[in-house]
Amino acid sequence: MSTEITVPNSNDKNIVTITHLGGILFSFIPSLIVWLLKKDDSEYIAAQAKEALNFQITLLLAQFVAYVLIFILVGFLLLGLIWVFNVVFCIIAAISSSKGEYYRYPLTLRLIN
Repeated sequence: MSTEITVPNSNDKNIVTITHLGGILFSFIPSLIVWLLKKDDSEYIAAQAKEALNFQITLLLAQFVAYVLIFILVGFLLLGLIWVFNVVFCIIAAISSSKGEYYRYPLTLRLIN
């Protein structure tokens, strides 16, 4: 029983890079679409789209909490931090995926397995 790590081709890398970057503008929608449509085509695409989807869902939950906390004026600061967190880590993930690396977002709830 051998476990081979398949090297993603350039098309897979491009799809995953766009998926990660799409999260900046469109939240969980790009990762959900890619995961649903391409999860059976490539292990790399499936893993990275699922990772991006989990990250975006985690951010949505954090944004919900921040909106609730707006009433005590802490939410405004949290919303800004969540936005910066999203942009920075989506860019890092896109750079990693363009190299063919498997990227794992920090502080992410793994809701989709």
